[in-house]
Amino acid sequence: MSDNKQYTPIKVDLEKDKRYAWYTCSHSENQPFFDGSHRKHYATPSLGFAVEENKTCHLCRCKLTNNPPYCDGSHKN
Repeated sequence: MSDNKQYTPIKVDLEKDKRYAWYTCSHSENQPFFDGSHRKHYATPSLGFAVEENKTCHLCRCKLTNNPPYCDGSHKN
């Protein structure tokens, strides 16, 4: 894989108990979060998640992770 920006994980601050929707396709204009773009492309729906404490983490952008929505470094392989 390339170190291309499209594969670089996105650092985000997540809030406890807030619901997030991580996009699972490549159509969102609001990376890494869902914006509904998949509908017009008939692509996969989002993955909903929440965290149990406020935290900063890296969300996957390449969709190769084995631990969605979190980056696990799979883009480097």
